[in-house]
This record gives sequence, structure tokens and C-alpha cells, in this order.
Amino acid sequence: MKCPFCGSVKDRVVDSRSAKLGDTIRRRRECLKCNRRFTTYERIDEIPHMVVKKDGRREKFDRQKLMSGLLKACEKRPVPMAKLDEIVNEAEGFVAESPDRERRAAELGAMMMARLKKLDKVAYVRFASVYLDFKDVREFMSELKDLLKTRAK
Repeated sequence: MKCPFCGSVKDRVVDSRSAKLGDTIRRRRECLKCNRRFTTYERIDEIPHMVVKKDGRREKFDRQKLMSGLLKACEKRPVPMAKLDEIVNEAEGFVAESPDRERRAAELGAMMMARLKKLDKVAYVRFASVYLDFKDVREFMSELKDLLKTRAK
């Protein structure tokens, strides 16, 4: 931290405590060069993780929204909550690992579908029916046929 009086970067922290709202830390510092004291306030720089939608809109990554979609797809299915939590954690990590702190919704959707396909075929079809936004029964049947082909192998 740079001393506001002499410009030295050598100091020591004399006192540290949470600020009134709890979202910042108040530190009382003493410059080791001029021995004057000054106060700094530190806060976590929260840059949200973003999801880029099909139409180009950017939306903040919402863990609960993703979990809600998975829960709907897995309703009345023998899928353990721990597995769903694992999938959501993986998706959150995938977004966080991005150098731009954002991922395309298509990438996230593909990841969710791949995980569900291994976990539970019915949940996969339910999720795919919403995610892929089938226009008619033929598209839906085509996806089911592909699923049956992979199952037969």
C-alpha cells in the first residue's frame, strides 16, 4: 500500500477489522518511512460470471436456476441430489475457468446434456426437450432414435 503522505510502499498493519456493513475490511496502517498513520478500506472485487444467451444477451450465471432445471428434469427419477450438485459445481467451475469470465449458454447446455445422458436417460430427454426447443414431434423422435442407437451399442 502506498503511503498518502510520503509515497513509500513500506507499511505495517496496526489494526484490522470489518467495516460496519461487513463487506469491507478497515485497516489502520503505519508508514515505516514517515511513521504517519492512515486508513485503508479493502473489499473483494466481485466480477460476476456471465452466460451469453443465443440472442447475444448476457446474464449473470445463476447456480439456482441451473439446479432448478436439473431438478425438473430429474423429477420422480432415481437421481441422487449429490450427483446433481456435482453437475452444477462442474458447470460453475467451467464458467469460472473462462478467461473472459463468461461462457455461451450452448456450451453449458451441451455439458449438462452430456452429464445427464450418462446419469439418467429419461432426465436427459426431459432436459433436451426444453433445452433443444424441439419444434415438432419429428425432431423429438429423431433425438429419441439417436438415444436408442447409442443404448443398443
